Amino acid sequence: MELIKLLGILIVIIGFALKKDSILIILSAAIVTALVGGLGIPGMLDTFGKSFVANRSMAIFILIMLVTGTLERNGLREAAASLIGKVKNASAGKVVAAYGVMRGIFAAFNVSFGGVAGFVRPIIMPMTVGAIESKGEKVNEEHLEEIKGMASGMENITWFFFQVLFVGGAGGLLVQSTLASLGYEVSLLDLAKVEIPVAIFALLVSIVYYVLKDNKLAKKYYTKK
Repeated sequence: MELIKLLGILIVIIGFALKKDSILIILSAAIVTALVGGLGIPGMLDTFGKSFVANRSMAIFILIMLVTGTLERNGLREAAASLIGKVKNASAGKVVAAYGVMRGIFAAFNVSFGGVAGFVRPIIMPMTVGAIESKGEKVNEEHLEEIKGMASGMENITWFFFQVLFVGGAGGLLVQSTLASLGYEVSLLDLAKVEIPVAIFALLVSIVYYVLKDNKLAKKYYTKK
């Protein structure tokens, strides 16, 4: 009788083999497993609740991915590309630079947009493509790969340097605890004050580097004969 508790696994295997809706398959398997395992509906909901709280960061990430996927299906990428296409003298490098400024400001308040998967890919990348196409050019695949690296790099740089500005954030607490273990007692506010010029300098260097790099790549791939 213990083997009946594995019925949920069988449902998952059959469901995916028949290419049914993945969310429906997992939900059905969870309900069946809870029932045959003796948890019941109340026990299943209690387990779901505890798991969500214990792994809320991952759960929020999954929710962001679902929302992003739904928006993409309903024209998010096209809307982003169309919007930037209306901006005069827009370029992929300038789009990445503008994103860096915005990302830095929000990171200073510990606000995340979902990172590369949740924001850069569905919004920033279509904008860079739209900026190129607005000039009547066809996007070069090698250039596009470089832009992906630039946008992802800007995301990582701004989040790394600016999140420490948020007093009480994970970054600041990590730095404070590391310094404390080395014998340096510093307040989070003092850390933020020291980090401000460092973060701004990192952002400016990144903007200059990515804009110049994009200009160089644009001349390489789109210079008209």
